Amino acid sequence: MGTKAIDPQSIRNVTIIGDVDGTARVVHRLRRCFGDTENTVRWSMDGIEHTIRVAELSSDALVADLERSIRVADGVIAVLNAAAHSTPRLETMLRVADDHQVARLCLVNGLDQPTADFDRCVRTIADTRGAAPLPLQIPIGTGADFDDVIDLVPLVALTATGSSGSHGKAAERWSRQLVETLTEQNPTDSNSLTLRALHTRIRHHTRNGDIVPILCATPHASDDIAPLLDAIVRYLPSPLFVCQPEHALDY
Repeated sequence: MGTKAIDPQSIRNVTIIGDVDGTARVVHRLRRCFGDTENTVRWSMDGIEHTIRVAELSSDALVADLERSIRVADGVIAVLNAAAHSTPRLETMLRVADDHQVARLCLVNGLDQPTADFDRCVRTIADTRGAAPLPLQIPIGTGADFDDVIDLVPLVALTATGSSGSHGKAAERWSRQLVETLTEQNPTDSNSLTLRALHTRIRHHTRNGDIVPILCATPHASDDIAPLLDAIVRYLPSPLFVCQPEHALDY
């Protein structure tokens, strides 16, 4: 039996960074959904099967190990705890990723905890210099009121094509900020942001290190990991797009 060839463009190598509980929770949800003891997920999108290889990196590791692991990563997923008031080690890890121009996504966990604050997570990312935070999802409520998340990208695309609906003032405010961030260089483009165009812009700016897309972990009852996997495939680079000399030297 022959070995199936894998298109390098369909591969995503991602390193999950954050505190021990946060990274372990994400990896556990991936394994539970796909029944895979290996940290490899097969995920189909747009008719193409992608291979997502996941590495876990806790902030408890030595600083030198953290820096090297992040520096050679193709892409990073930073897990933020919405209930944590201070995350100095994670902020250091984000700065290392920024210094080495490593594309990254952020996943906000703990939105069901009493002290959860989504806005504080966005400010944390903004304060680590370099890339601008770009929420692609926002929570509906926090703490005991956390019910679900709103995906802003389809909402922006519908608004751009003239469709309307009642999505709440918070969603409209975050949607405007998303459009302003993506069209900062050419504000007139805001009227032509189709869903495909939005995905393309987000991918381009993420890979260039200009923005950090932010997602929200869904309530445990739903256990929906699909939005995260879609974002990994859409926005993070394949090995072919990673051109940093450090990668060749460290391997």
